[in-house]
Amino acid sequence: MGGLRVAERAVSVDGLRDELRKLSVLKGAAPEFDPADAPESPMELFSEWFMLAVRSGVTEPHAMTLSTVDADGRPSARVLILKDVDSAGWHFAISTLSRKGSELAAHPFAALTFYWPELVRQVRVSGPVVADAPAVAAADFLARPDGSRQMALTRRQSQPFDRLGELDEALELARQELESAPDLVPDEWQSYAVRPDEVEFWQGDPQRRHQRLRYSAAGDSWSRTRLWP
Repeated sequence: MGGLRVAERAVSVDGLRDELRKLSVLKGAAPEFDPADAPESPMELFSEWFMLAVRSGVTEPHAMTLSTVDADGRPSARVLILKDVDSAGWHFAISTLSRKGSELAAHPFAALTFYWPELVRQVRVSGPVVADAPAVAAADFLARPDGSRQMALTRRQSQPFDRLGELDEALELARQELESAPDLVPDEWQSYAVRPDEVEFWQGDPQRRHQRLRYSAAGDSWSRTRLWP
């Protein structure tokens, strides 16, 4: 029976290419976009695109992929929630005890990717990562739901996990810790900003005549370059 299940899985995997070819892409409704009319700052253009995504009902438009590398240069990626965008950059908050926290400690550079399929739009942000002020991290942590704060206070993200009972016990201890100190903010909770040196805006086209605009940091200003699809 074990051999049969392996064979079934192999057949399924072998047929995945054909299944993927059947799937349609770039089915959203792309808005009008003329790179020549783009604002001078990528933060401003991102804000315009983001608010249109919100108004258009895009699911979780603030979800983004954070890509980092470890000490050996091996990349890893995961989806986080954007916390703010301002002149300092794109902000997110994490536990420094997590895998991404240790990777950023080793290499404080990151890339962010936003994808809004309903609008056929993608934004890529990359650059050095810097820590926000402790007050920013504290405000973020205290604004999080109780369950999120309790999970953070287990201080065991990314560690090996064996049994549900162990999780329940750790969460109960964290609940008690918060109950006795409602304003507690763990030292390892940190807010970061990606201070971009490059931001690319991409709008797709079914005929692959994509619109691409890259912003590159040039001192205190930005240069803009249109890219081939």
